[in-house]
Parts: sequence; structure tokens; C-alpha cells
Amino acid sequence: MMSNSKQTPGAQNMRRALQVLRVLGRYHEHGLSVNEVVAQTQLERSTAHRLLTCLVEEHFADRDASSRRYRLGLEAMRLGFASLRRAPLVDSYEPLLQRLARISEDTVFLLVRQGDYTVCLRREDGAFPIKIFSTRVGDIRPLGIGVGGMALLAAASDGDIARIRNQHVQAFEAAGLNSAQLDKVLTRTRRIGYAEMVDTVTQGVAGVGAVLPDATGSAFAAISIAAIKPRMTPARRMELGQLILSSLKEVEQAY
Repeated sequence: MMSNSKQTPGAQNMRRALQVLRVLGRYHEHGLSVNEVVAQTQLERSTAHRLLTCLVEEHFADRDASSRRYRLGLEAMRLGFASLRRAPLVDSYEPLLQRLARISEDTVFLLVRQGDYTVCLRREDGAFPIKIFSTRVGDIRPLGIGVGGMALLAAASDGDIARIRNQHVQAFEAAGLNSAQLDKVLTRTRRIGYAEMVDTVTQGVAGVGAVLPDATGSAFAAISIAAIKPRMTPARRMELGQLILSSLKEVEQAY
């Protein structure tokens, strides 16, 4: 762990525990063994094991009895979901989400990147009677699974994309995205500025999504619109993709 002269004295154990929690969050889907936690954190094995044991006792981590792999526990999940209720990002973009839902009459999502994953922070349902329930607030998916996640993945570096696709190859294949198809979607997303996908997370559902503007140049969140496939013709996907891009540009200029 890197040293920092500005670190609070006497908080080393807490900092190490938080480091372990971050790693567990990054690899929550498949979990990590003790040795993998050691490799990711550079902590001594005895220290990592002691921290993991304490986190399990306090229900901030969970240990699978058969695989002996660790994941985030119930208490960590509760803290995460509690923070989603009043996230600053939600407050900032809620008016835009409501406007897009009103114009499109479909379901609009706000997602944020967390490591190799996206977390749904907010959804706004439009007036169209058939709603999309394949994604709910708090849902976690690997980057690239879902149209908002694909927009975020396309905005990542080539090295980051290669690592993520290797780490989550089974998830991509389950979504119908083999290597060639994933390359095609990523290339098109980068070219037109927004992602569009059909029949990936849920059959019969299509959507478009684009990343939020960020002054640092780092893509950290995305907005997407999803609807049943018959409503999402190629022409309408293009119209909604352009709507998201123009709306985000207006927000960027306002700041």
C-alpha cells in the first residue's frame, strides 16, 4: 500500500480494511480467495486473513463455504443502497432524467461505474404503459452488459477494455456478445458517440445510452433509455441517441 504523509494517524487498520472492501467490491461477482486478496492489496497474508475474518463476523463480507471465496456481505450492501437514495449525482441529473422520460415516454436510467461494474442509481419511468423491469435501482452488472454499461466500456482505454473482457468473458457470452460482436459494438459506439443494443440483458428489450460529460475526461456515469423492441426501431434509436447527446451537451454548457 502506498504511503501518504497526509494519512490520519492511528487509522492504519481501518484503512487496510477499507482497502480489502474496495477489492471485494471490484470482484464481487466471482469473489476472491485469500491469496487473490493478498495479490490485489499487497497486504501480508496473515493481515488479509485477519481483516477478512473480522469483516465476515461483522457481515461486511461473506465467505462461501464450498469455494472459500469472499464477497461483499449484507451490511456492505445496506450501506451502498442507503447512499443511493441521496447520491449527489442523482440530485444533479434528476431533472434531466425526468425530462428524457417525459419526452421519450420510456424508461430512463442513470448508472455509475464502480470498478469493473455499473450500478443503477436511478430510474425514471415514462408514460408508455409497458415498463422495463430488467434493471432496477441497485442492480450491479459488469461493464458492457447493458447499453449504459456499453457506453462506459467504449469510453475506457483499450487496455482497460481488454482486461475487463477477459475478466468477464462468460458474462459477455451469456449476453450474446462474443469477441467479434463485442468489437463491432464498441467500434460503432465510439464512432457515433452513444451505444445502442438489442436483446442483450433481456430478450425483446432495446436501448441507447451515452456517458455523462466530465471535466477530467474520465467516464464515470451514463444515461440510457430502454423500451420494448418494437418501439426501438433503428430510426428511433438514432433519434433517442441524439436526444441524449444533445441534452448532455446542454447540461455541460450550463455548468
